[in-house]
Amino acid sequence: MDDIPKTEEAWKEKLGKEAYDVLRGGGTEAPFTGQYVHEHKNGTYNCAGCGNPLFASTTKFDSGTGWPSFDEALPGAVTLLEDTSHGMRRTEVVCARCGSHLGHVFMDGPTKSGKRFCMNSVCLDLKESDGE
Repeated sequence: MDDIPKTEEAWKEKLGKEAYDVLRGGGTEAPFTGQYVHEHKNGTYNCAGCGNPLFASTTKFDSGTGWPSFDEALPGAVTLLEDTSHGMRRTEVVCARCGSHLGHVFMDGPTKSGKRFCMNSVCLDLKESDGE
């Protein structure tokens, strides 16, 4: 796993502006602009900030929302926090290892779990594999 930066300046240098604004600032990328919205390759989606494995590609589905969506996170990979920003009540998803913002989870998913982890592509790094 990658080293976790110790200062916000180090995070800025590591991530670049767009990724920093989302991962460390809690922002959101524009819908249908992320590299993983329509991705179907096998592998594991890791945190772009620290390399923590987050989601198996087998849990990804097309939600039609414009962001990569998953119905389950890997065990212990994420932390869920209450988010009342922007006049809404949502559940924020952050990386359990580095605390970076990844997106939100909603209980309106079409799969068996009923969950829709709506993630920002810029927060993810797909490590491809042959059989996952």
